[in-house]
Amino acid sequence: MDKIKKVKLTPAACGLDLGDGSERAEYVNQDYILNTLGRPHRNIGIMYTYYPKDKEWPERISVACKDMEIHFQWDYPYDDYFPYRGGLDGDTKGEPFQQMRDIRRHGQDVALTLTIDCSLEDEYLRQIAKELKPFGRMRLRINHECAGDWFTHNQRFSYKEIGEFFVRFAKIVKEEAPQISLVFCGGAVGDLEAEDAPVQYEEEFKEAFDIADIWSNDCYLALHYGWPFDVCEKGGDSYAMTPVDLFFERLDKTSKRMTKVNHGECKPFVISEFNTDGDVTGPMHQGDSIKRFVEKLKSENADWFDGFSMYQFRDRGRLGLEIEDPNNSAVGIPQPILKDYKDILKDPFFLPGLEETEDTALPVTLRWGGAEDAEGIAIPITFEKTPEFCEITFEEDLNLMMELNGRWFYKAPGTKTVDMMSAFFETPVEPGTEMTLKIFAPPATGENDPSQGEDWAVNYYTTMTKMPQLRIRYEEIQEVL
Repeated sequence: MDKIKKVKLTPAACGLDLGDGSERAEYVNQDYILNTLGRPHRNIGIMYTYYPKDKEWPERISVACKDMEIHFQWDYPYDDYFPYRGGLDGDTKGEPFQQMRDIRRHGQDVALTLTIDCSLEDEYLRQIAKELKPFGRMRLRINHECAGDWFTHNQRFSYKEIGEFFVRFAKIVKEEAPQISLVFCGGAVGDLEAEDAPVQYEEEFKEAFDIADIWSNDCYLALHYGWPFDVCEKGGDSYAMTPVDLFFERLDKTSKRMTKVNHGECKPFVISEFNTDGDVTGPMHQGDSIKRFVEKLKSENADWFDGFSMYQFRDRGRLGLEIEDPNNSAVGIPQPILKDYKDILKDPFFLPGLEETEDTALPVTLRWGGAEDAEGIAIPITFEKTPEFCEITFEEDLNLMMELNGRWFYKAPGTKTVDMMSAFFETPVEPGTEMTLKIFAPPATGENDPSQGEDWAVNYYTTMTKMPQLRIRYEEIQEVL
């Protein structure tokens, strides 16, 4: 372990993001998700709401109105997401800030969805932008699915007002925290047969298309939208299914139309919520159409498509890689789709690039820009065969993400030794295999440090001065007798 090289983390051909918590489930900590899936995501999506002038605020609305008779998930006075506890008269000690810190410590960027009162004055919005600035190159999705009629913003404001609010908020964010990417999540092209068919509410949202950094749509190959108020049965009217080819065609034509409306400038396009609902297909077949969609993406070479977010890790219905145990919300029950998704995670099309460059030596400064732009080190290792023991020990109190044999590991500050044997449980190695242990250093607190220099809002720096120690053994300590 005397030689080390510099290594750079670069974007995948297509990004993979993951939803973690919503009106349908609680947040699951990133240690559990990383150990379950074996690699980090580009973005972890969390969903919050901010209606500080409502009399029920800041209580979660389903708790504040627990005795209210409702017949649809969005019948409450405001959206049943977790309350955003920052803003004017708030603080950053609670949520979503603790979750954002957890996400960034684990080498991922934050994708914050925020449904928000469009009547709020600029001072509210400016405070939010300032609070988000230390969280680096995050994505902010404001009042998503805004071409619909179910969310509170659609019920209280016109489509024109929603578009104008997005533009107003986006301008403030660009002033206060320009490293944040603004995501506009509107509708899609409706008539696929018509030449130059418009996107829903195209005129009302034209300025939002222009100022947004990323265009988005929430769409599912299958969805039981009547959940949890009815049971999905054949012949019912509370679910929908879209064939994969038609699904892709709609995305493609939507991107092309928005590009034309946006003076010919094509912005990255994402699906911020994507899945096939097991309520419709049954859990045994849930992953089939997702795998077909992945193959369609790869064969079409859709360079306008930036990635999709699996919605979500754990769910009280059947939109999760795990189902929440009804007896204990802290327990997840893995679904068959989990294996399908782990295969997608390993597909080179979705893997971030890991480019080894020149030799270097300790001490070395590691730069963390984000999940698609970071500089770390690579330590070459030759394995005699698949080991029986593989552990790494650090003297320094560092926050690190490490990759070995395609498996990623987290080392928190205060942790000395990390067992890396799970890198070989599913992928043994041939005798004499050479590989590198790659090490990156995301922010230890989950936030960037203003004292680090002019670029503090986009980069975080960690200096590593001591080489870690590897314990590799190729035989058991004693055979079983």
